[in-house]
Amino acid sequence: MLAFKLAFKNIFGAGFRTILNIAVLSFAFVVIIFYNGVLEGWNQQARRDTMEWEIGQGQLWVPGYDPLDFLSFQDAHATIPRELQAQVTAGQLAPILVAQASAFPQGRMQGVILKGIDPGQRILKIPTGRLEGPDVQIPALIGKRMARAIKVKEGDQLLLRWRDKNGTFDALEVTIAGIFDCNVPTIDGGQIWLPLEHLQAMLNLPGEATLLVAGEGFAPAGETTWEFKDHDFLLADLNMIIQSKKGSSGILYGLLLIIALLAIFDTQVLSIFRRQKEIGTYIALGMTRWQVVGIFTVEGTTYSILAILLGALYGGPLLWYMAQVGWAMPTASQDMGISIAEKIYPVFGAGLVLATVLLVVLSATIVSFMPARKIARLNPTDALKGKIQ
Repeated sequence: MLAFKLAFKNIFGAGFRTILNIAVLSFAFVVIIFYNGVLEGWNQQARRDTMEWEIGQGQLWVPGYDPLDFLSFQDAHATIPRELQAQVTAGQLAPILVAQASAFPQGRMQGVILKGIDPGQRILKIPTGRLEGPDVQIPALIGKRMARAIKVKEGDQLLLRWRDKNGTFDALEVTIAGIFDCNVPTIDGGQIWLPLEHLQAMLNLPGEATLLVAGEGFAPAGETTWEFKDHDFLLADLNMIIQSKKGSSGILYGLLLIIALLAIFDTQVLSIFRRQKEIGTYIALGMTRWQVVGIFTVEGTTYSILAILLGALYGGPLLWYMAQVGWAMPTASQDMGISIAEKIYPVFGAGLVLATVLLVVLSATIVSFMPARKIARLNPTDALKGKIQ
């Protein structure tokens, strides 16, 4: 208790230097929480959108299918296994057929991926219901990125050319029945969605699919050659990106924290130098050298506590406001090829706040102890004279 009383007395007696130390450290404290909150908000949003729009509760892949290898699409299809057919009929699995093709918007040629999906599926948020509404020969659904890239709008005709299972080329025009807005570029960029039965007929692959998207209530059961891919596998790339972002962000707030702690370190060194006679008096009054070290260490720790209180005072309302209105992302971020919304809503969990508090307090304590430990090596006679070698 005596150490805390002396610490507060000395801190508030330092005047402007104390205000500066506390302000810089509180800023680093708020920035650390904010940046990690943004990353966590992006992580949750990206995982949620990817599951709702693309992967569901997992996927079953036909042997040989590789979404990153377009050349594998020609042979990556098979009849849906009999043991899975009942779950497809019950709506627990949504079959998707994938094929490579070429589109000719405004006379230009562009490579595209055709994906056939049941218009009545309810597993993914893709508005596939719009594929069964219009009275056209073959309706097509595309995302806003694709529509912007090929410069088409709803109701336009688009010429497609593809190869069927026998390698025969064919072509026809499809009608853009709808354009959807989605944060997941892997179901948007370069992709055209068609009714499953239409694409099966175009490719001469009746009853076949490339992958099955699992919905709520699906559980892998029985033996099948189709390989089940869970969230850990399908979200591995996203998790790797998030972890790399967290690592690189550590450099940013690490520098801020070092600047703040350096100010505390310099303050402690100067304080020990200027208070030599005071240190000798403490020892003369019966304090052990480690008790005096404790006084100076507590002073540095008190800086961090006051900084946290100040950060909570102005940072709390600011972070709450950001969590409500979100942080707008630049338009170019939508074309990065990863799931990212126009606005990211930061998530500030209790674990994040507690971990940051412990980081700031522990760091300030260590930095304060480093110059103060020199007192432990003082000669009692020199201490009485106020001399620190």
